[in-house]
Amino acid sequence: MLKMRGARFILTLLIFVVCVASTVAATETRRGKRKVKVDTGGLSRESFPEGFVFGTATSAYQVEGMADKDGRGPSIWDEFVKTPGVIANNDTGEVAVDQYHRYKEDVNIMRRMNFDAYRFSISWSRIFPNGTGEVNWKGVAYYNRLINYMLHRGITPYANLYHYDLPLALEKKYLGLLNRQVVEDFANYADFCFKTFGDRVKNWMTFNEPRVIAALGYDDGIFAPARCSNGNCTAGNSTTEPYIVAHNLILSHAAAVQRYREKYQDIQKGRIGILLDFVWCEPLTRGKADNYAAQRGRDFQVGWFIHPIVYGEYPRTMQDIVGERLPKFTKEEVKMVKGSIDFVGINQYTSNYMFNPQGEFNPLGGYQEDWHAGFAFAKNGVPIGPKANSYWLYDVPWGLYKTLMYIKERYGNPTVILSENGMDDAGNVTLSQGLHDMTRIDYYRSYLKQLKKAVDDGANATGYFAWSLVDNFEWRSGYTSRFGIVYIDRSNLNRYPKMSAYWFKQLLERKKH
Repeated sequence: MLKMRGARFILTLLIFVVCVASTVAATETRRGKRKVKVDTGGLSRESFPEGFVFGTATSAYQVEGMADKDGRGPSIWDEFVKTPGVIANNDTGEVAVDQYHRYKEDVNIMRRMNFDAYRFSISWSRIFPNGTGEVNWKGVAYYNRLINYMLHRGITPYANLYHYDLPLALEKKYLGLLNRQVVEDFANYADFCFKTFGDRVKNWMTFNEPRVIAALGYDDGIFAPARCSNGNCTAGNSTTEPYIVAHNLILSHAAAVQRYREKYQDIQKGRIGILLDFVWCEPLTRGKADNYAAQRGRDFQVGWFIHPIVYGEYPRTMQDIVGERLPKFTKEEVKMVKGSIDFVGINQYTSNYMFNPQGEFNPLGGYQEDWHAGFAFAKNGVPIGPKANSYWLYDVPWGLYKTLMYIKERYGNPTVILSENGMDDAGNVTLSQGLHDMTRIDYYRSYLKQLKKAVDDGANATGYFAWSLVDNFEWRSGYTSRFGIVYIDRSNLNRYPKMSAYWFKQLLERKKH
């Protein structure tokens, strides 16, 4: 009887696996002469300008693993995740999805799905375990292997130098991003990367989401290094430290760009930019007060960084509200900062309604309080869009169009890549559920339609990167959130492309002439 039950179980399992595999494969195979299609909504590669780049994105700590091996030094996130309860299920990036060993699998998937490029990040502490000084050549060898294999498979590397992961040694040595010394140390690290990898890497990014680094790390302290004065932090000052950190990040970015332009760009023929997050701020009502609140939200988000880079100063709203707490650029720094991008990456996922709150404005409440703006996910009881797994993520495709047109009109229509865009499912979805991610397909289709509309209306967008390639370590959410177009089985880290990956494969097929 037990043998019979065992045989039935194995048979049932085999049928399930075959069904899942055949469903996924259906988008690649032919029935007779007719190819099985998924709805691209009329979109194709030809819907976008010639040379438009489509890629996927991840970051080092979220995918690499080998966090304490092969010579890598710890980052502030390696330390942060050790605090019990700070990460869902006390997960860490110690193993992540082991891209360190399985990068060929991941690059092969990109190639199979017709992507052009991969936006990855370099772990500063894998190159310089102490932030400065001694080089870890095993780390250098890893990135050489990754870059070389990408080029071998026809995938263009887009290298980001910093994605939340400051070397812990610099945090302990001089409080990291709060100290002006970080500007020189980051420029030296960037210089090494340009010199070492720049013969093959032609697309560089200095920082991913500096606003998140400054705000979540130093205002509310929910990200590393967990400094704040208005939360459960052991040290920090929410009224000043976010602005000091942001200032040092802008100077670090500009110093790295200066090194690249003076020493490498003419020879290597590459380009360099920065990646900024932008949740579109839509006024809750047509009233003047709500419109001003929405504008403060835009200025305190994306304007905080792109305004100095384009115009040489912080937005006037920030200068007026933050006052003496806002650092000032010297004349020499303005020369270095202004114009320090060849392109700007915009990470755009969702939108909020913004309104002018009632009551007294607290001028010493911290960065978020300085906005003096409230946000909402619904208007008159109607949600701004369908909700994804993450509490903050709603499907609002029109917000992407408004985002791109805002950058075009307010900041001189710079070259833009949409450097992150995507949605998540819950981490506990089964393989079968995870593979049939039709909601994600709907999300991508609707956002890409708005991207095309913005391009057609003159926005100088030249690339799109889906977040993310694989289900990875999602910061505070650990592995309870799945953003990938490739399902990761957490028991063995095997990769299974989802329906959304095959949707991109069909979308990005090149017409045969």
